[in-house]
Amino acid sequence: MAAPTAKTGMRAWQRMLSGRRLDLLDPSPLDVEIIDIAHGLARVARWNGQTRGDHAYSVAQHSLLVEKIFSQLSGDATPDHALAALLHDAPEYVIGDMISPFKATLGDDYKSVEKRLQTAIHLRFSLPPDLSQKLKKAIKRADQIAAFYEATQLAGFEVPEAAKFFGRPRGMPPEGIAIAPQPPRLAQEAFLARFAEIELGRQG
Repeated sequence: MAAPTAKTGMRAWQRMLSGRRLDLLDPSPLDVEIIDIAHGLARVARWNGQTRGDHAYSVAQHSLLVEKIFSQLSGDATPDHALAALLHDAPEYVIGDMISPFKATLGDDYKSVEKRLQTAIHLRFSLPPDLSQKLKKAIKRADQIAAFYEATQLAGFEVPEAAKFFGRPRGMPPEGIAIAPQPPRLAQEAFLARFAEIELGRQG
């Protein structure tokens, strides 16, 4: 049993399978490992698990889809930009994927924890702590396009309803956006493989 922290009287860190202990109140980049991120995201369900298929549709798969859409839409994207897109939901390997209506009820408390984790993750992989507004907007657009196709293909949304919440996916037709939930192991391997490809490009 972990010792309580001085600030809260409760344990505020999580032990990862890599052996790292990540403090949620004060996360250190030194305690962030890509294997832990991939493992966690591959086991966190999007849409609260309310998706079609024999497996949950994971945040790891969502992250891969967002990065694919982002890279296709952003002709001048650098490997750093692609990595930022791939890691846009990385804090969820620790705090899980909460649907937007629930996030809204939590307000700033959730956002502050998410922000601290995202900053630590960015620093761990030599990305800016804060992305430019242009890059944030481009990643958000890819995120919303991915959400539209996930909603209509997996989560039971009709097209008009999905368009109301996520906007219509202009510039990204449905061809090539076939989404099939994978077992966690395959999603984890795919996430790690794409991370390795991007890292190779960053070193070139």
